[in-house]
Amino acid sequence: MTVRILSTSALVGPSLQRLGARFPELSIAPFRSIAWKMSLANAEALVGLPSEALSEADLDYAPKLKVIGTCSAGVGHLPVEACARRGIAIVDTAAVLTDATADLALTLLLALTRRLKEGEALVRSGTWKGWAMDQVLGTGVAGKVCAILGTGGVGKAFARRVWALGMKPVFWDRENRGTPVDFGAGIARRLPLADLLPRAAVLSVHCPLTAETRGLLTRPILQLLPPGAFLINTARGGILDEDAAIQMLHQGLLGGAGLDVYEDEPNINPAWLKAPRTVLLPHLGSATQDTREAMSRVLCDGIAATLGGKLG
Repeated sequence: MTVRILSTSALVGPSLQRLGARFPELSIAPFRSIAWKMSLANAEALVGLPSEALSEADLDYAPKLKVIGTCSAGVGHLPVEACARRGIAIVDTAAVLTDATADLALTLLLALTRRLKEGEALVRSGTWKGWAMDQVLGTGVAGKVCAILGTGGVGKAFARRVWALGMKPVFWDRENRGTPVDFGAGIARRLPLADLLPRAAVLSVHCPLTAETRGLLTRPILQLLPPGAFLINTARGGILDEDAAIQMLHQGLLGGAGLDVYEDEPNINPAWLKAPRTVLLPHLGSATQDTREAMSRVLCDGIAATLGGKLG
């Protein structure tokens, strides 16, 4: 069979099957499997996941390739410049995962500050003796500053959520604009890290992984935070110096860390598993049924448009 569309996953919902029916032939094969490699020669469209990094060398084996679709907001795992030189379009799904990812970041924030993991463990242990004045005391967030790295859709959506909790969202002035940010529910200041972090009770990461942001949150930068501040990362693991964050958790310098992404996922630094005051999730940012179906639809519609048609 001549493969026209090659996907590493069946996706969620019917969109991929509709795409295959509109542009035969469709093949689903695990990433870098023999079947996947053998199908590259005739593939006009590739469908993949954010954990499946492609290189320019891979493109050499796919001379007919017209479009790559990725189920993600970011495209850092793809050879973007090489695709541009070869006229290969890239379709991502950033437009439809904003709310789900912002919801998850808020979930991590509340789980950490209200110590939900410890509270549930106490109930499950069978040793709970009932209400007590000093039992599993958490941290309130109302009236406190939430530092947000990233002024894209997810960063602004997260700002709206923490604003509803009574927090004061303030954004990183990554480009030295000095202008405020309209996040939809209000206007927030934009400050450089040196001014932003010392006043932040919470630091939440929502910026893309680029040459500028890779390894951005080093120990000297994290130490700008007040003792006991909380760290949330639902963006990309490579932005955070994980060893530094783990050390600061053990030293009591961070109040807690909530992570949904990791530097070398799915290979998680084993030191995270022993780090105190952490909530660790398996990259669930967009993981709702509605969102994943919408991602599949946007992805397949974009591929169909590139191939010269549309899905009914």
